[in-house]
Amino acid sequence: MKILISNDDGHQAPGIVALHQALQVVAGVEVEVVAPEHNNSAKSNALTLNQPLYVHPGANGFRYVNGTPADCVHIALTGVLGYRPDLVVSGINNGANMGDDTIYSGTVGAAMEGYLFGIPAIAFSQVEKGWAHLESAARVARDLVQQALSQGWLERPHPFLLNVNIPNRPYEQIGDVEVCRLGRRHAAESVIAQTSPRGETMYWIGGAGAAKDGADGTDFHATAMGRVSVTPLQVDLTHHAALGDWAGRFKS
Repeated sequence: MKILISNDDGHQAPGIVALHQALQVVAGVEVEVVAPEHNNSAKSNALTLNQPLYVHPGANGFRYVNGTPADCVHIALTGVLGYRPDLVVSGINNGANMGDDTIYSGTVGAAMEGYLFGIPAIAFSQVEKGWAHLESAARVARDLVQQALSQGWLERPHPFLLNVNIPNRPYEQIGDVEVCRLGRRHAAESVIAQTSPRGETMYWIGGAGAAKDGADGTDFHATAMGRVSVTPLQVDLTHHAALGDWAGRFKS
């Protein structure tokens, strides 16, 4: 069983190191890392098309790429690895990827790239930034991967894409897994304007907004209760319920 690991925080981030350490001890599993050279948070599914990409070996034994998370998985699957992995795992991210975050997330983008190639994929994130109780999160990730292997999830005819958020708690204090839908956030906080040394106005994107829909059944609610949220994702953005209405508008 071969697992490809990537992330968006960079190949030296504590999260990917902990995830690699947790998965490499699983019996019958081989793991390999291809991850960004630097932090690439919020890069979503972006691919680099206007400059060459380079793959280098890191001091920690991981391979790193001067590109986005999706770049890393894409080139790994189309030539760098030389084989097709059975599972693509992304993370562990430094902070939550819940609700609308999943649209922007490089962590989810890396996993989704594997899914688009027909490979089962899982994105792992810790709810709070700072890496508190990271080893516990890595243990939860290992538990989930072992469950996928033992229950034959990878042998099903259609691949899956799971978005997983883990509370920053000691392992014994983390609750059960809850399969739930994505919540929603309020609009992001205001942009931050500053003056550059050359007197020009520069802007920083504001922080993510608070939870708008954190009701029971959402990832926000599950993690607030100390549980591990697992949300199955799909790529189809079609508004199926509106197809008939729009078809009627364009009838002559």
